[in-house]
Amino acid sequence: MTAAPIPARPARLPSLTGLRWIAALLVFGFHVGTMRIVAEPDYKAVVDKLFSLGLSGVEFFFILSGFVLVWSYRDGEPRRTFLRRRLAKIYPNHLVTFVAALAVASWFADPVAPWAAVGNLLLVQAWIPLDGYFYSVNNVSWSLSCELAFYLCLPFVLPHLRRARTGLLWAAVVAAPLLVLALWPGQLLVPEESRWWFTQIFPVARSLEFWMGVAAAELMRRGRWRGPGLTLASLLFVATWVVAAQWIRAEFWAALLAVAYLLVITAAADADVRGRRTPWRSRTMVWLGEVSFAFYLVHVLVMTTVLRLTGDWGKGLDGWWGPLSAIGFLLVNLLLAAALHRWVELPMTRRLGPPRRAGARATPAPSVPAPAGPVEARATLPRSVEYAGPRDPA
Repeated sequence: MTAAPIPARPARLPSLTGLRWIAALLVFGFHVGTMRIVAEPDYKAVVDKLFSLGLSGVEFFFILSGFVLVWSYRDGEPRRTFLRRRLAKIYPNHLVTFVAALAVASWFADPVAPWAAVGNLLLVQAWIPLDGYFYSVNNVSWSLSCELAFYLCLPFVLPHLRRARTGLLWAAVVAAPLLVLALWPGQLLVPEESRWWFTQIFPVARSLEFWMGVAAAELMRRGRWRGPGLTLASLLFVATWVVAAQWIRAEFWAALLAVAYLLVITAAADADVRGRRTPWRSRTMVWLGEVSFAFYLVHVLVMTTVLRLTGDWGKGLDGWWGPLSAIGFLLVNLLLAAALHRWVELPMTRRLGPPRRAGARATPAPSVPAPAGPVEARATLPRSVEYAGPRDPA
């Protein structure tokens, strides 16, 4: 169990960057299944079993985002500076893929409602419960619309969060999955045609996962988080995934997976703070995590475009061609994501973001509660390890 207060707070948690790739891979696998790329029944059954819950990869992203943003938040930073930093992170990639999606729509003569395109460009589409709006243009960008809403709220909430009692933070962690569960009967209060939007897209509903990560990060910041270590958390996640995929109804698995994801995230973060090795902090995993945002934005657009050009859209590919095509899509999307990350995301984040202050790389450790017990016992706590990787893993 994670019990000892954190002696110092490194600004970067490389394992959480690596975990972002796992979330992106879950979403990719889910879309491989829903697009029916694999037609062979036996192979398709394997894909469906492995990634039937892959839609929850976005849930993973939201919890992870809340955790990382609170962990790395610079106390005293002006709200506009924080928002500028976040927009510089997400908007260049969004704009490039938005233009690419419009070009593809023009090529295939797909109708695009002008106001839907404007809503997508401004990242407000997730607030519009109309078909053709929240999934408009590059349809996966609906999640960026939610993220932008979270970014706007966080600087106003965080000062109160810093002063909140520990019990209130624990109440938020416990209440979030229960409220996710309550969304299923709650959807009966909205028109039937809007129920998918209400449970899967609506930023207020999706913010439950984000605030769950926020509260857990603040608890860990204070040294008050209690949770299993990474090995046990990983086993619990795998067990939850298998059980949920086989026997749990859709109304329940989102809440269960939210808990499982949070346990893995907090355990990986705690391991980073205490300088312990994890599978997610290798150079390869960290790089994959860094390009995962671009990968997420391009993967559906690339796959649908290629399948439509080849005439295989909706039909799938027989025999080994299905699995081989899925692997090919994975590699092509990864290559495009690497290019987008290298030549758009990184330079534009530097150019559009606020200038770094001198000495900003050395983030001082915050004041954290002293552990109970004698001074000698406190002196044996492991020291944290700084990570010399990218500045902003969120």
